[in-house]
Amino acid sequence: MAADDTAADEIRGTARGTAPVPLSVLDLVTVGAGSTAGDALRTSAALARLAEARGYHRYWVAEHHSMPGVASSSPAVILAHLAAHTDRIRLGSGGVMLPNHAPLVIAEQFGTLEAMAPGRIDLGLGRAPGTDGATAAALRRTDRLNEGADDFPQQLAELVRFLDDDFPDGHPYRRIHAVPGPVQGTSPGGVQSPHRPPVWLLGSSGFSARLAGLLGLPFAFAHHFSAQNTLPALDLYREAFRPSEVLDAPYALIGVSALAADDEKEARRQVLAAALNMVRLRSGRPGLVPTPEEAEAYPFTPMEREFVASWNANVVHGTPDEVRAGLDELQKRTGADELMLTANAHSGEVRLRSYELIADSYGLPAPA
Repeated sequence: MAADDTAADEIRGTARGTAPVPLSVLDLVTVGAGSTAGDALRTSAALARLAEARGYHRYWVAEHHSMPGVASSSPAVILAHLAAHTDRIRLGSGGVMLPNHAPLVIAEQFGTLEAMAPGRIDLGLGRAPGTDGATAAALRRTDRLNEGADDFPQQLAELVRFLDDDFPDGHPYRRIHAVPGPVQGTSPGGVQSPHRPPVWLLGSSGFSARLAGLLGLPFAFAHHFSAQNTLPALDLYREAFRPSEVLDAPYALIGVSALAADDEKEARRQVLAAALNMVRLRSGRPGLVPTPEEAEAYPFTPMEREFVASWNANVVHGTPDEVRAGLDELQKRTGADELMLTANAHSGEVRLRSYELIADSYGLPAPA
């Protein structure tokens, strides 16, 4: 099956400067202690503008719920905000947790985004809840959470049908249309483009990797919190891959925690604070991202220190040269086609500075 060149071009980026592959941004819209969600969203707008100016390929936001330190519960709303502050960079979800939503709702939301920013929208989909079980039950109005995950392939197929407006005759949804969408172009007098956002599958294990391969879709792996599964999942994706109308060869990006600072000591201080935030989250005490000073004064238990060491071993951090070397090594080891960087830190200024330093280290385009 031959891939559509336009669809493939939207997926495959171009490496800039001396970067081995395209570099992109994953934004969790983190909220630090002493800051507000409004502050975090203003940082996101500034970061999206910076990423566009410096040649980062795409900018994704992730769906999370019931986490005080993460203000990205509504990716479509945030993406609309970012579309108004940018002109060229690709924007997308990394991802929408499809079992939390009716497929028609997501088709409508991303059809609206496509109308706002034509040719710039990605629809990344995951099957996890993006939260704890109780919150997922509240979102889905059911306590049968495994059922939602098991139904993911069927939900995905339904969503794609709505995006393409091509339910077959006799299907109960044949006369239902996602608007904005292709139906507006086939209606009398319609001039709507049939184009719709490319679909990506996201995962942190093998399920979505295999499904993405079988469907010939691009795949994004969450290396930043599931590093032990990265190589097996990428191998499974490549082995399962079948050419499609979207891609004629596999295309995989990986999410990477990366933080550069002007000196190594400062980078260590920043990632310690982010690691304390994860300690609290994993122990059922989610909160705002603490300051480096709070993290330095925190009385870590031996078990918590072990967790921090393990967590930070997969965070590429240090001076710009050290981060560049770490990213180069990771890309070579995994064969990833794209690196999507997420900088988790208490301060928005620290996050912005990190992406600037990484761009400088790779000689990405200077801002106009």
